[in-house]
Amino acid sequence: MARALPVIGAPSAPPPPPAAPKRAAAPTDKSVHVTVSGMHCAACVGRVQAALDAAPGVSSAVVNLLTNSATISYDPATVAPQALADRISAIGYAAELPRFDESAADEQDRQEVARDAEYRDYRNKGVAALIVGLGMMLVPMGRSMDGALTPWVMLIATTTVMLWAGRHFYARAWTAARHGAADMNTLISLGTGAAYLYSLCATVAPHWFMRGGVAPDLYYEAVVVIIIALILVGNALEARAKGITARALKRLVDLQPATARVRRGGEESDVPVASVVRGDVVIVRPGERIPVDGDIIAGRSAIDESMLTGEPMPVSKTPGDSVTGGTVNSTGAFELTATTVGAESTLARIVQMMRDAQATRAPIQRLADRISAIFVPTVLVIALITFGTWYAVVGSEGLVRAIAASVAVLIIACPCAMGLAVPTAVMVATGRGAELGLLIKGGAALERAAQLTTVVFDKTGTITEGKPAVVHVSVAPSTATRDEVLRIAATIESWSEHPLATAIVAEATRSGVAVAKATSFEAIAGQGAIGVSNGGAVAVGNAALMADWSVDISPLTEAAAQQSSEGRSVVYVAQNGKLAGLVAIADRIKPSSADAVRRLKAMGLHVVMLTGDQRAAAESIARAAGITEVVAGVLPAGKRDEISRRQQAGAVVAMIGDGINDGPALAQSDVGMAIGAGSGIAVEAADVTLMRADLGAVADTIELSRATMATMRQNLFWAFAYNAVGIPVAAGALYPWFGIQLSPILASAAMALSSVSVVTNSLRLRRAVRR
Repeated sequence: MARALPVIGAPSAPPPPPAAPKRAAAPTDKSVHVTVSGMHCAACVGRVQAALDAAPGVSSAVVNLLTNSATISYDPATVAPQALADRISAIGYAAELPRFDESAADEQDRQEVARDAEYRDYRNKGVAALIVGLGMMLVPMGRSMDGALTPWVMLIATTTVMLWAGRHFYARAWTAARHGAADMNTLISLGTGAAYLYSLCATVAPHWFMRGGVAPDLYYEAVVVIIIALILVGNALEARAKGITARALKRLVDLQPATARVRRGGEESDVPVASVVRGDVVIVRPGERIPVDGDIIAGRSAIDESMLTGEPMPVSKTPGDSVTGGTVNSTGAFELTATTVGAESTLARIVQMMRDAQATRAPIQRLADRISAIFVPTVLVIALITFGTWYAVVGSEGLVRAIAASVAVLIIACPCAMGLAVPTAVMVATGRGAELGLLIKGGAALERAAQLTTVVFDKTGTITEGKPAVVHVSVAPSTATRDEVLRIAATIESWSEHPLATAIVAEATRSGVAVAKATSFEAIAGQGAIGVSNGGAVAVGNAALMADWSVDISPLTEAAAQQSSEGRSVVYVAQNGKLAGLVAIADRIKPSSADAVRRLKAMGLHVVMLTGDQRAAAESIARAAGITEVVAGVLPAGKRDEISRRQQAGAVVAMIGDGINDGPALAQSDVGMAIGAGSGIAVEAADVTLMRADLGAVADTIELSRATMATMRQNLFWAFAYNAVGIPVAAGALYPWFGIQLSPILASAAMALSSVSVVTNSLRLRRAVRR
């Protein structure tokens, strides 16, 4: 069983301030999704969460760092959405309410533009700061530069970088301070500020330092390179990853056609889908995507509903049957009456479910941010005590030593190792994952994957190959061989593009059966196909087709029942009115599935199959894969609800799927994993993309995640241990006994050494998961 990440050697974060007693949710409550800008750590999330929790009329609020949003349930009689947005703005964050005149697609476009701009800003500033810092490091004149021109050039360059590239660090630290909080920005500001001010004094008045027995060392490159540049590069990578799930939503919205062909007043015309109203008659032609939900009133066809069920076989539809907007019409033409449109349509509800699932996902927990709430004030107090103690003991003659000691404390406490502890492990682990064919979207996914207790698999295209194939052929007494049954069937089916027909032709080709095309062909919607081959009448289809053509199927009734009990599709083959045989078609299990399930169980994980397919077919595949628990016959909403039910029971759940229908469940799960060859929407909605069809990739992901979390724990332990030992030494704890005072330059070197140790430890992940 996975365990929660322990905090080794770290103080606990203080409890949040008490909020007003929460009112129970009422049926009249409404929900609003607010975009929140400026959140960059768990402390930011906590401040927004506390402000909303304390607001009158709010029954629940969920703040999400990953999506930069807050989903608020409120009583409209007590509070207005604008007041909630203003409450967020009052604590220093930008809040934007949804635009009611904006479509879902337009909203996704606008947010994507904003995210891209944020990424470019971080990237450009990070690269510029890195170039400036490396230029400083290449200066051959050394660090102690009394009277030289170089220190002044470095001062100007550093000041420019701090005011331009690093300005937001200081602005955020000031915002946190105004609200009585501290985070990583506070630590960054203190470390860079201490090094900058010390270097500034050393540049302006180097002789004052030398009179006190302290070298006027400069730390400009440490400010620019070690802290600002590296952290900005990390911010850029984080901003780039944030838009993945939002792009998945936009692609889902794009499944709906832009126009629909509507008959009004006896005339047909193409109109925007948004203008279709309930009761409109919509005409759908072969090959078109169905524009709206509705009921068929004329015509018949087979509909590809894989968007909903994940199943590759088209479903026959006749008058009276319901069809769903976004699904694909195959061969027939039909008319439907629109039933649900706009926000009430099935596709719109799936989009909303994905948004809701993302909003309820726990925010990314950054351990260093939680600890900084105590760590930063503690460092400040220690620095002040250090200065006061040195000044009191040595007197005014030791003012420079007092300053040097307190600055050394602030420099050695600078959060380089703390800030690198997690990102370096994530960087190496995701690189190793790419080598293994695993595209892991960030450290949050790695952390959650290490804590998994339950792995839920979709069936079609995940455990199975995702396409129908012939798995059995039964021969009637009047037919000579299996190949003869395939030859008769393939002769007719070679004219058809139906997935079952394609499977029969493929099996005949694989078996080396010579197939001649029929001289005539007719598809019978919902039943099969008929035709003429070599002067003989051939019928290939279901029992209803055989009955229409007076073919006696009793000789193979028992065989058909056995195949049907396994969830396989049975196709009868008849020639000249006599039964030739039957072909059973099903989706085959992948060769790697059973071994992957055994491996996951050996890791202590509970494995479940969750599918929209019928129970008989699902249980047949589950037995072959070694899965004992099956949940069958569920549509997208049911899949999401099943994941949620297990989470509420305490399970940490991974969902593995490949279809559009898996999108809500992938978003709801703690870790969503999508097969790379599957739907692009499923891939983008997931936390991990499995580029290998081999399901062993799921076990590899979890094994890599567990190794990564172990490395993160080690890194954080050494980062905190370094501070626990280094800060007292920098303060002068060893001076009374050994006469040792840690200078700021040695504090800077110690800080760099701690960072090297963290990076070196993380590099060991390059050897994780040996296959």
